Amino acid sequence: MNTVRFSENVLCSAEKIVKECMGAEESFCKSRCPMHTDVKEYVKKIADRDYEGAVKVIREKLFLPGTLGRICAHPCEEACRREKEFGQPLSIAALKRFAADKADEESLWDVTTGEDTGKKVAVIGSGPAGAQAAIDLRKAGHEVTIYEKEEKTGGMLRLGIPKYRLPREIVEKEYRYLDRLGINFQMGVTVGRDISLRELREQYDAVLLANGAQKGSIVKVPGYDADGVYTATEFLKEISLTDRFDRAGERIVIVGGGDVAMDCARSALRLGAAKVSQCSLESLEELPASTKEKDQAVEEGVLCNFGWGPAEILAENGTVRGIRLQKVKSVFDEEGRFHPQYEEETKVIEADTVIMATGQLVEDLTDGAVAQGQGGRYQVDPRTLAAQTEGVFAAGDAAGGKIVIEAMALGRKAAISIDRFLNGRDLAEERDFDCEWNHETKLDVPLPEGTKDLPRVQDNLRPVQERILDFEPVDLGLTEEQAVEEAARCLSCECRLCMKECTMLSEFGRCPKEVFDPVLKTGQLDILQTYSCNDCGECTVVCPHELPVREAFMEARKDFVKANLGEPPLSGHRPVKIHQALGFYSMYTTKVCGGKKNDSSN
Repeated sequence: MNTVRFSENVLCSAEKIVKECMGAEESFCKSRCPMHTDVKEYVKKIADRDYEGAVKVIREKLFLPGTLGRICAHPCEEACRREKEFGQPLSIAALKRFAADKADEESLWDVTTGEDTGKKVAVIGSGPAGAQAAIDLRKAGHEVTIYEKEEKTGGMLRLGIPKYRLPREIVEKEYRYLDRLGINFQMGVTVGRDISLRELREQYDAVLLANGAQKGSIVKVPGYDADGVYTATEFLKEISLTDRFDRAGERIVIVGGGDVAMDCARSALRLGAAKVSQCSLESLEELPASTKEKDQAVEEGVLCNFGWGPAEILAENGTVRGIRLQKVKSVFDEEGRFHPQYEEETKVIEADTVIMATGQLVEDLTDGAVAQGQGGRYQVDPRTLAAQTEGVFAAGDAAGGKIVIEAMALGRKAAISIDRFLNGRDLAEERDFDCEWNHETKLDVPLPEGTKDLPRVQDNLRPVQERILDFEPVDLGLTEEQAVEEAARCLSCECRLCMKECTMLSEFGRCPKEVFDPVLKTGQLDILQTYSCNDCGECTVVCPHELPVREAFMEARKDFVKANLGEPPLSGHRPVKIHQALGFYSMYTTKVCGGKKNDSSN
């Protein structure tokens, strides 16, 4: 058969189908995950009690399933259809943790790596961003060495998140994956002091700055330099390493309203403080801390002052004796810029210790070789994370990540850029940046018929009076029955109604978009599929956008016949030509003459 040149009718229909078909669109949860974890798939496997299968799906994207199952800020849950419709999202993080705790064995880990490229990369920092980049680069065949200033890996996972939220044995286990891959470590080495960026660049083909934001900041209100004022990073690090902070007093005030502030407040209770208070510029509705962290802090006895900002730290003989707060009128101006405004009302809280949980800064390890912006974040190309200094890249908090899953995504993005750099490829050419970050899905489908508002599973927490006495885990995790029940709440959001209606379609692709995309790109369409369509039109009937799938196939048939010089294009369709001829033969037709129907044989 001659080459088919599809008509304008076919091309227009194909273009509409490819543009509007939602069959290939990601589910709401997956699209909002910066690492594009296939939530729907692993949740389904949990519902089917296939826990090993669930872990395998998670580990296709994440090397920290147990860690993220405990501490992830889970933007996926905010996008969950059950959250939008009923205000009760699926417990995605808890289900991830369950699968990891139940079935994540080292025997399941994929430790294959690409063929050795002879290229070497230095990664500064072993936190989530640096570790993720190191993994991806090692799997691409490059030799990777991580430089870590501490004696143990994990970065702020180990030093900034309290043990009651993230047991250290979980971090230890999951970081063994890097050892299994053959990633090298230089522990206890501070870049910028023990070795310079210039020296690293001379020894390695590329360098990644993933040193995180580990320097605490202090709001410089009057009295900020009094004895008894500490940063959150200093406070949490010492507690993480020793379970103690001997410099803290009995009355502790935490300044800040994020999860770090809640971690500080809850940790202060566990140190045995008699009174722990918190203040934040934001009101309860504006609070940046997660609902879970805020609720548990209040439940444990933290005295919260939402909508109150620090005006002055009161000191006596240079030592903290209290803090004066001022009521906040607004935090942002009309343009949405941070510009706090205050009322005249003030109040004083007695304290001997003030912990500033008001943000963290990135320390410069480059001796000025890489420019820094707000918060010390390195100034890099936002798409590729490349610095102006050739061969140097940045990721994680050092490049603007805010939560662990974002830091990991930035680590992966940087690894893609570094791999391209090492292979002499353009860093941005023909690159799908949407697949390297979260994005909005075009999925827009009705709720499945009969959907019920099923309650979200509740966390299994230790009793308050018991858990505030130590740093043992607060959340005990889901039971197996809870996990299976919760996983069954998943709505498996997708739009493939036409595929369920038409068994023929599903034999040739995942959705109409996948079927017709080649028509636009290469001018190809499977002729067997075209002639498999039975012209019923049910695909269009069930499609939310009423896409012209049937019409496209019918018009394509004409083009196949035309390209075959009027002959049936499929050998099995030879009789069709006879049927067409007979269909117009006078013996089998009627004629309409002058508005009257006459037998054609007359």
